[in-house]
Amino acid sequence: MFYIAIKKQESKMHIWKWSSLGTSVLILLMMFTSASADEVTTPVEETTEPKTEQKFGVASPEEDYIADEMQVPVPATQIDASCKRGVDFLIGYQNKDGSWGNATRTKGLNIYAPIPGAHHAFKMGTTALAISALIEMEPQFPECKEAIDLGESWLVEKLPYLRRADQTAIYNVWGHAYALQALARMHDRNADNPPMQEQIAELVAQQFDMLTRYESVDGGWGYYDFRYGTKRPSSSSISFVAATVLVAFHDVAQRGFEPPKKVQERAVAAILRQQKNDFSYLYGEYLKNSPVHPVNRPGGSLGRSQACNIALLYWGQTDITKDVLKEWLERLVVRNGWRDIGRKRPIPHEAWFSVAGYFYYYGHYYGALCLQELPVAERGQFAHPLARLMLERQEKDGSWWDYPLYDYHQPYGTAFALMSLKRYRTQNSAIE
Repeated sequence: MFYIAIKKQESKMHIWKWSSLGTSVLILLMMFTSASADEVTTPVEETTEPKTEQKFGVASPEEDYIADEMQVPVPATQIDASCKRGVDFLIGYQNKDGSWGNATRTKGLNIYAPIPGAHHAFKMGTTALAISALIEMEPQFPECKEAIDLGESWLVEKLPYLRRADQTAIYNVWGHAYALQALARMHDRNADNPPMQEQIAELVAQQFDMLTRYESVDGGWGYYDFRYGTKRPSSSSISFVAATVLVAFHDVAQRGFEPPKKVQERAVAAILRQQKNDFSYLYGEYLKNSPVHPVNRPGGSLGRSQACNIALLYWGQTDITKDVLKEWLERLVVRNGWRDIGRKRPIPHEAWFSVAGYFYYYGHYYGALCLQELPVAERGQFAHPLARLMLERQEKDGSWWDYPLYDYHQPYGTAFALMSLKRYRTQNSAIE
């Protein structure tokens, strides 16, 4: 192209340059073609063996990218000491009425939260998570009993009144979902208390009704409705919200409480519509035309994929195989930095891959649930490094937190971390 642009008056130079170039090329060709017949390499025959198709991820599941030092087992005593500090924090941070969290510690970057309903939802979700964590810790730390009793009383009293804040903010779906998980554990804890069992059954049924009422028109659930503000939310289905509810449905179904089948099926379908070939998931269905937006790429899906994978597995999706779980658990460790960069940032989604801080301990908890679905012999390579990540991020006061959400972040972050560590510790003990 360069020589075509040379002016006509420079035609002699033009011809000379082309001639020089042609001579050089000819010499090179003679050099490469002067090899003797003995030096000619026989073409390699194509193999007839079928090629293994890579169905997901950037590397085969057999390849392990986790650093060896991260896979050294963490002593159970070290995990126990960390859990003790976390339990002590939750007990000491409980409100006098039995709840956890408040609409305090405000700042100039508070997220959209219409009062008072948004804070009713935040407090319910936070309290339900704290109750779940302490119930799981109670066999090892019996000092949890009084705090659990007080928390259960608050939840039983307040849960029937939980609703959305207004037509735009539907944060209450988080409260309903995590309340179901707390009720499942309360059901086990109060097995010898018939009146409490009856109350729990009524509350579970009511949460089914509420989650049916606030189901998105697309199936699944969202937490905002900025479209039309309709009675039944017109909001787009959000993948990880649907996954959160489906995991809660599974928890109570294990105790004999069957969730509404059509609602459950529509939620599964909503997640599947947002599933990509590598088992990353769209943030929400409204982004279906932007599949490679940073938030929808694997780095942005690190926290969501754990929740969506386990939810789909619980509800019968056979394409969520052991290899899929292992691939995404490995990513949870190896690519932890993408989520860690977003941790503690005050503005949601300002980090790379549009990661928001509040996905950090959320992703760990659902990753721990995925871990439980692997054969025992295959859990250690993930349990050990994941436990280390938890221990390294515990605060001086014994809490864990990932996003400054009024005064809710430390209790809910600590609850997620404790429930994760409990599962990581179990895997460590089983393998050692």
